[in-house]
Amino acid sequence: MSGYFITGTDTGVGKTIVTLAVMELLKRRGFEVAGMKPVASGCDPSAAGLRNHDAMQIMPACSSVLPYSQVNPYAFEPAIAPHIAAARSGKAISVAKIVSVYHELEETADRVVVEGVGGWQVPLGDEAMLPDLANRLELPVILVVGLRLGCINHALLTAAAINSSRLEFAGWVANQLQPGLEAMDDIIETLLGRIDAPLLGVLPWSEEVVPGEMADYLEKFPE
Repeated sequence: MSGYFITGTDTGVGKTIVTLAVMELLKRRGFEVAGMKPVASGCDPSAAGLRNHDAMQIMPACSSVLPYSQVNPYAFEPAIAPHIAAARSGKAISVAKIVSVYHELEETADRVVVEGVGGWQVPLGDEAMLPDLANRLELPVILVVGLRLGCINHALLTAAAINSSRLEFAGWVANQLQPGLEAMDDIIETLLGRIDAPLLGVLPWSEEVVPGEMADYLEKFPE
């Protein structure tokens, strides 16, 4: 095991928050850590090229200085599904290229934390899906469950899909997406009894997320 693959029940559920929290926790445990967001949509133009907000947060969290192209090999401007953004840009997302860049990062760190894009069943092209990438990387999967109305269905469907793969399901993180969520404890209890993987932590809702503080809530993260 040389890292983790972070996926989510949907887009906007806190994958980057959990990615940064996991990176922080691993660094506290003495590991050299690198982070990667292989594919990103909704990137902003800059003098240096397209830049993604999540990837720009991951870069300073790495133990060593890495070029943007390694942290985010595929950046697309339209904020749409990655395979559609890639097609509109006249590019194809190569799983083999992402795996190659991942192995380059392995040379710089003890652990590489890879953040997926969108949810679990996201197309990367005409043939490849996000699980194909996760399988090629052979990393344990951490599922981020965004706590909100409808999350039980999304969480159970995603957990079942991960369990049907040959990958290790390392655990799930519950992330409170809004203050005062009704029956939050009951939702978590429901998922605890139905997801065949450990709950690694519950991240509270916060107007201003501090990754280092969020790492404190991953109290059951594996040693």
